[in-house]
Amino acid sequence: MTIDRIINKFLEKHPDEDPTMLRLAYDFAAEAHGGQLRKTGEPYIQHPLHTAYMLAEINADLPTIVTGLIHDVPEDTDYTFEDVEKNFGAEVATLVAGITKLGKIKYRGIERYRENLKKMFLAMSTDIRVIFVKFCDRLHNLRTLEGLPPSKQRRIAQETLEIYAPIAGMLGIWRLKWQMEDICFKYLYPQKFQELEQEYEVEKKAERNQYFQKIKSDLLPRLKDANIKYDLEVRFKHLYSIYLKMQRKDRKFDEIYDVFALRVVVPTIDDCYKVLGIVHTLWRPKPNRFKDYIAVPKPNGYRSLHTTIYGPENKAVEFQIRTQEMHDEAMYGLAAHWYYKSKSEKGMQPMWVKEIVEIQKEISDTSELIRNIKLDIFNDRIFVFSPKGDAFELPEYSTPIDLAYAIHTNIGNQATGAIINDRLGKLDQELKNGDLVEIITDKSRQHPNRDWLKFVKTKRARDRIKQFAKKGPLENIKRFIPGMNR
Repeated sequence: MTIDRIINKFLEKHPDEDPTMLRLAYDFAAEAHGGQLRKTGEPYIQHPLHTAYMLAEINADLPTIVTGLIHDVPEDTDYTFEDVEKNFGAEVATLVAGITKLGKIKYRGIERYRENLKKMFLAMSTDIRVIFVKFCDRLHNLRTLEGLPPSKQRRIAQETLEIYAPIAGMLGIWRLKWQMEDICFKYLYPQKFQELEQEYEVEKKAERNQYFQKIKSDLLPRLKDANIKYDLEVRFKHLYSIYLKMQRKDRKFDEIYDVFALRVVVPTIDDCYKVLGIVHTLWRPKPNRFKDYIAVPKPNGYRSLHTTIYGPENKAVEFQIRTQEMHDEAMYGLAAHWYYKSKSEKGMQPMWVKEIVEIQKEISDTSELIRNIKLDIFNDRIFVFSPKGDAFELPEYSTPIDLAYAIHTNIGNQATGAIINDRLGKLDQELKNGDLVEIITDKSRQHPNRDWLKFVKTKRARDRIKQFAKKGPLENIKRFIPGMNR
């Protein structure tokens, strides 16, 4: 990796910016790390170079890429934070300090591991760009795991799969998430990885390409006739996600039908819906497989149209239709948000980061903190709507009771039923993204049902149920019998 490659990649998206600071940062890092080698035997400077290049790939801003180049300098060399601030300013120095505060997880006991995770969550809530650097740093370390003993390879892979990859998904940085997962899959389940790679990459590749050409020959003339500019590509499912689906559905590889999707990137939102009309005219859509994430985006900001059709040979094929901005945000998540949005919006944090801050305020025990964050935050998120049109963000598989407590504690305590999409639903029913939900309450009801703890998904609901259910009927009787509260 060279600094020139990084500069060229940066200028692809930022042609009007001056890249001088990148070259200065490289010179600074090269001098600081001079003579240092990694466990793989390569010069240490290659690690920050690769980290910075990945940051440029996800459209990170200039201070973040500069940070990627020098992020290990204060910890691993004789140079100090004062040297960093003197040469690159307060903003970069603050980001480098954020990376250093995270520390290097030493794998010496579960408590040390949890404390480092806590630092990671705190860093996220302070400046999300610190995590961009940490993820790219981690991905390059994964790519060079061959220099470490097998036991350490597995520990790093397991930790990445459990913590780093889910956070990358929640930030919407799918490009990094998928790469991390597939490398971890390779080290944790080597035999299954090799078997799947053989089937997927070697045996089925020619068959997939041939089928793709059939679809193109039908679709492209119609797009040309409609005068729609487009980029068309195949999106292949990554090996680890195929493996998970095989496990979850108890299916063989040949029984997984959505191993690839066709992605159409067009200039405008109007074009997205025009392409959707053309696709549905050419091929029969599969019922219940259309998702409009443009009208109702996912909680992490993901926007796109998804539809599954019965294509040539009556095979089911998924189409994803989006604009270039939507595509960049789908691949690079909040990193793309920093590229597209104005400076006034860049400080905004996603809702789940705010939830982490709130959980940290309530829980001092680190073990309990990590457990709650993994339960509440690492689940996929959904949006559900009240009859008034208010949107509520909840973990996937949440129920009407979770929603009731998200609205107000009294609504939760007094809930007796739910109307979901104009039909009577159950209180333990799993909600779906975009559901319209009305909570039915009984104001004479004073406390929740403790059995709700068996199915609620949010910490708020669990805590409120425990808090009020403890009182039970006796506490309510006390209110009406003189002297019993003395």
